[in-house]
Amino acid sequence: MIDVLKAKQYFKQYSLNYDFNEPRIQLKAIHMQHVAENARMIAKSLGLSEEQQDLAELIGLLHDIGRFDQWKLYGTYSDKLSIDHGQKSVEVLFGDKHIRGFVADEKYDNVIYKAILNHNKVEIQKGLNEQELLYSKIVRDSDNLDIFRSLLEGKIEDHSHFGSQDIAQEVLSVGIFEEFKKEKVMLYTQAKNDMDAMVTIIAHIYTINFKQTFEKLKQSDYVCKFVRKINAQDQFTKEKLDQIADYAMDYMERKIKS
Repeated sequence: MIDVLKAKQYFKQYSLNYDFNEPRIQLKAIHMQHVAENARMIAKSLGLSEEQQDLAELIGLLHDIGRFDQWKLYGTYSDKLSIDHGQKSVEVLFGDKHIRGFVADEKYDNVIYKAILNHNKVEIQKGLNEQELLYSKIVRDSDNLDIFRSLLEGKIEDHSHFGSQDIAQEVLSVGIFEEFKKEKVMLYTQAKNDMDAMVTIIAHIYTINFKQTFEKLKQSDYVCKFVRKINAQDQFTKEKLDQIADYAMDYMERKIKS
């Protein structure tokens, strides 16, 4: 049995161990709650049962639980500069059996473990069973949806990987633009500056799995709004970002129709 209410209570209690005066901690806590809502929405749209929706919501809520320690210990959310936050999250949940506080038995342990472990990887690992793969896809889609929301509602600089204070002044790398056109997922490590990093975030659309997620992205117009918010001052960069938005919309429309 999955007790989502107890999971929410655990999440609230666990997060009290960290400094909520720190904006990055607040940002992450809000993100996790939105991902939980997205996961339940996607699960429901797929026609999954109430218990399966509970499972999806639980995974969404706790997928980033390792982020709190990551920030406390390293002062960054960059996995490259610190730890694999997916791995840390499963260590928090399963290392001391915290999971037993809201999931009565081991029935879903492998699904929860694999979905959280894979949510931040470039690709989902091979060899997962049908259930493990399904929930890995659900949490990845839910996460990507909320990444766009958080970028639009907050400060773009809060997501900086290079410490830029004025991303709008930066110039987009030609190589990043060309990779985006090829509909390729990109690593943050390919970025030369924060402008590049913002495009690697837009390229998350190439990891989306479900038609329902594409429909939500298109309906909310997240990508175009994000490009406008970046407000690039360099003419080349502005033109390429506009093209990227067009490519992204075309890609989403093709996926919705397929």
